[in-house]
Amino acid sequence: MAIKDQVAGRNRAGWLVVASFLVGALVAVALGAYGRTHTPTGRPLALIIGFSGMAPMKAWLATAAVALATVQLFSALWMWGRLPGCGRAPSWIVHAHRWSGTVAFLVTLPVAYHCLWSIGFYNYNMRAYVHSLAGCFFYGVFASKMLALRLHGVPGWLLPWAGGLLFAFILVLWITASVWYFSQVGSLLI
Repeated sequence: MAIKDQVAGRNRAGWLVVASFLVGALVAVALGAYGRTHTPTGRPLALIIGFSGMAPMKAWLATAAVALATVQLFSALWMWGRLPGCGRAPSWIVHAHRWSGTVAFLVTLPVAYHCLWSIGFYNYNMRAYVHSLAGCFFYGVFASKMLALRLHGVPGWLLPWAGGLLFAFILVLWITASVWYFSQVGSLLI
């Protein structure tokens, strides 16, 4: 009976992984489809939050999101005991991890909204194409990770992998837009 329960538990965990990946894939595909089929407005958002324009706002908000994602990375490594020389993580690190992730996600929303609404899925050059794909994948992986956090019985490797993918995609987004913008004085940001 115990072996049967173990097999059933593994099967359930496998289905949970598949379900979380499917939800993330649906989110990524839906964003990409919307970006391709929606007629871009070409207009900036009404609110640029005190910046001189939409491009600097997006570049700086994305930079803030990457800084917060770096806090996420190091706090996760510390919580999982993978940060050399730091010993056991203090109890407050869990709260720092959650809040830095929440704020990082919220900071990305005006950027993503403008990208989808004003520009759409841009595939006219490789940098912009990689950026558009990474944006869709970022929100897909985010949906998968948030779902996996709420499911019981997911394998222990799932959350660290999802977090690592999120960090990788936000870096790609930042490099293909913000870093590019900062290095191209006066360029448009996509």
